[in-house]
Amino acid sequence: MIIGVCYKPPRIDEGDEAQLLLQMEEALKLGQVVVMGDFNYPDIDWSNGVAKSEKASRFVNMLNDNFLFQAVQEPTRNDAILDLVISNNNELISNICVGEHLGNSDHNMVSFEIMLQRQLYKGVTNTLNFRRADFASIRASLQCVNWERLFMGLDTEGKWNIFKTLLCRYTQQYIPLVSKERHRKAKPLWLNKSVRVEVGKKKRAFRAFKLAGTAETFIRYKEANKACKKAIRQAKIEMERDIAARSKKNPKLFFNYVNSKKMKQEGVGTLLSRGGTLVDENGEKAEILNSYFSSVYTSEEPDNEGFPCNMPSSSNLATGAWVTREEIQKRLEHVKVNKGPGPDGIHPRVLNELSAVIAKPLHLIFQDSLRSGMVPRDWRIANVVPLFKKGSRSQPENYRPVSLTSVVGKLLEGVIRDRVLEYIAVHNTISLCQHGFMRNRSCQTNLVAFYEEVSRNLDAGMAVDVIYLDFAKAFDTVPHRRLMIKLRNIGLEHNICNWIENWLKDRVQRVVVNGTFSNWTRVVSGVPQGSVLGPLLFNLFINDLEVGIDSTVSIFADDTKLCKTISSMQDAAALQSDLTKLDNWAANWKMRFNVDKCKVMHFGRNNINANYLLNGSVLGVSLMEKDLGVFVDNKLSNARQCHSVATKANKVLSCIKKGIDSRDENIILPLYRSLVRPHLEYAVQFWAPVLKKDINELEKVQRRATKLVKGMEDLNYEVRPYQGPIKGQNYVLIP
Repeated sequence: MIIGVCYKPPRIDEGDEAQLLLQMEEALKLGQVVVMGDFNYPDIDWSNGVAKSEKASRFVNMLNDNFLFQAVQEPTRNDAILDLVISNNNELISNICVGEHLGNSDHNMVSFEIMLQRQLYKGVTNTLNFRRADFASIRASLQCVNWERLFMGLDTEGKWNIFKTLLCRYTQQYIPLVSKERHRKAKPLWLNKSVRVEVGKKKRAFRAFKLAGTAETFIRYKEANKACKKAIRQAKIEMERDIAARSKKNPKLFFNYVNSKKMKQEGVGTLLSRGGTLVDENGEKAEILNSYFSSVYTSEEPDNEGFPCNMPSSSNLATGAWVTREEIQKRLEHVKVNKGPGPDGIHPRVLNELSAVIAKPLHLIFQDSLRSGMVPRDWRIANVVPLFKKGSRSQPENYRPVSLTSVVGKLLEGVIRDRVLEYIAVHNTISLCQHGFMRNRSCQTNLVAFYEEVSRNLDAGMAVDVIYLDFAKAFDTVPHRRLMIKLRNIGLEHNICNWIENWLKDRVQRVVVNGTFSNWTRVVSGVPQGSVLGPLLFNLFINDLEVGIDSTVSIFADDTKLCKTISSMQDAAALQSDLTKLDNWAANWKMRFNVDKCKVMHFGRNNINANYLLNGSVLGVSLMEKDLGVFVDNKLSNARQCHSVATKANKVLSCIKKGIDSRDENIILPLYRSLVRPHLEYAVQFWAPVLKKDINELEKVQRRATKLVKGMEDLNYEVRPYQGPIKGQNYVLIP
């Protein structure tokens, strides 16, 4: 690792400045680099990468062209960011903090941490060795089973236990286990059999040369060394070509390959306990997270008083019309085999390979489960994986719980979800303002429809106030009894409501951290994040959120926006009334808003900038919000969004440059199309740039991408895209 310290005088000569930039570019060739110091560029706005002077523009372009990242985001002298921390690996820098002045200096002190070692879970895990699996013998064994006789007289739980026992028995018998040890010097992913053979020959040739020391043995060693290098190059090319070809459907392969080469922080860092002590042991970390995740649950009163409980009569369901053997087999054939198993231990690869022979018993189990409403216990337990969001890794609230549940249970969840979606589509149950997890609706439709109304009012000379609302722990706090009343109110069949109620009842979960589990904890509220049914159930729960609201409401899952044109204090009072109604709705249905994250944005020159109250607190005023991943400011400009998109795309390009050794256009181009372009095209119909500087910033992303291809490094950009298969790929995001 290269660590550099720099001071650039404010009035540096252009030749000296060019030499400094050249030295930084040369240092990048030596490996991982961290450069810090006072660079004296006060006219760079690091929030959007905009430079006001020519010198500053050259510096920013040098950083972007070489995939360098600047970590300091707070002023270090007065209101300017002069002291910078720059690296070619953003994962090296963590916990950066701008403090007070040091001594007599007029600059603030900048502290940060550099991760020098790779942090990995050390241990041995036993996994199924599918390379030596005998699926033909498992199929033959399962075909001989008379499932009707085995299941006779048993309830759903008993049928499921027999099926799981037999499947696990044959899996253990015909699929051997392999022990995988995770350690610091992990074997490279491209290490195949031919490379091992050549490495063995090289070692034997080297030992022979050390013993004999003759010119002949040295020549043999050089030949073996050359053959070994050739085999390694070929193995890398073959693997990278395979990764590129499959990157669109399975981008996980690319990131696994890149992450295997670089230092990477473990998923869960050292945690801060309730007593204020730092905990590093995996079991204790799992218990801390499990305690925090369960602390946000909503408790309901024992009876149903205090909220509407009008439940219309509903008929039982003809289960044969909802689930067929052919549909189950089709769903099994489309199971994602690269996912992990749930707590029941049944691997998706096993289900996929045996789809033809296990569709029949699963059909019998599913039919009985739907008819009786009984849900096996294995489908109601979950291993929770904590995913880091943002902020400090030592704070438990900065992790999101994602439940890993039974894959078989998810199959039936998918059947129920699709049938419920068909039902609510026929009866127009879901409000048109809800865009989340619905067919033919998306983040893009939400943004375009909502801000079309905002911009139309602004064009007419009117002022608009938009209130951005955020539910606190929305998916984890849905009260189960209140949810079931809403499901019955929309007219869902009685046995389906019973099935969902039993699916939510007596759920338990445990947190897993690096292979270590916490104790089991009851789940008393919420819909499981990571389940198939969860998003749909949440949509149905908040479906009546807009009832009685006169202002415009737009919802994507739990992200809610409230909008109204404001021409007088009466209009502001009407918007305040609607906001109070939403607050009352949340209180009645045991939900709560995170007031600190709820903001109001005032649009229009003649806006009266009224204040609004939520739960007794004045909402903060925001000049810019990140709405469904898109930055929106009070002028509806897209400069910040263009910079954000270009930054994300550059980070992926940096991964491609550092993680992929080949510069073959047949590898770089598919990776660019599947991994970089989606960042440039996400909801672009809403934020498409119109200013030349924003268009150029996005165009520079493709300039850097085409520069990665071998043979195009020194060509002018105007000529570069017309060489080879990249011809016609130069595009600008213009509406």
